[in-house]
Amino acid sequence: MTIAVDLPVPRRALAIGAHADDVEFGCGATLAKWAAAGTHVTICVCTDGSKGTWDGDADLAALIAKREEEQRDAAAILGAVDVVFLRYVDGELDSALAPRAAICRVIRQARPDVVLGHDPWQPYRIHPDHYHAGLLVTAGIVAARDPLFFPEQGVAPHRPATLLCFEPGQVDHVENVDGYVDRKIDALLAHRSQWRSTMQIDERPDDQRAVFAAKQRVEARTAGLRAGLRAAESFARIDDL
Repeated sequence: MTIAVDLPVPRRALAIGAHADDVEFGCGATLAKWAAAGTHVTICVCTDGSKGTWDGDADLAALIAKREEEQRDAAAILGAVDVVFLRYVDGELDSALAPRAAICRVIRQARPDVVLGHDPWQPYRIHPDHYHAGLLVTAGIVAARDPLFFPEQGVAPHRPATLLCFEPGQVDHVENVDGYVDRKIDALLAHRSQWRSTMQIDERPDDQRAVFAAKQRVEARTAGLRAGLRAAESFARIDDL
């Protein structure tokens, strides 16, 4: 399969993730690259992150607030301008009509040239929120482009040019992110509440942060090999929207 490299720098981009930190894992370096080139970047987080801890006695209200604060910090590191929180309960996201309408509204308001989101067709995906967030992106794009979907929103229809699915089941596009992987790592590390559960940073934080950073660099180098690049992020690309 031919691998395409690099979209033209979009004027506006919208990245939609199930949880705080999903966007950074999936496309953080791409967003940082585009933001540095002048793209207006919006990040949308679908759930409230209330399951994002291994502490069964955690104060969930405090955890939700912390995760939103971390997401704002991470977005600033990447150069994103806007962050939208839909606050559906973590672990209970579905692709029903109400969240589809919410995603439609975000797309119509952000008016992106490029949308980035989870690949809902990735085989053997086990996290339901990631699966449903991916479906919501595709369904939201269809709704956002057509005026008879959710006309009560009072926002003009909008049709993005391209959808890039991160965590792709099948790669047909990469973005060259040489020079931006460290920005992605810094943004991920801003999600400190996720160090233990997601990033395996706990008992020896300095050493384990170094291991985590090295893993991200290896993944970027591996993705880049598909197109002869030093570092890349991988996507499934859909232009017929």
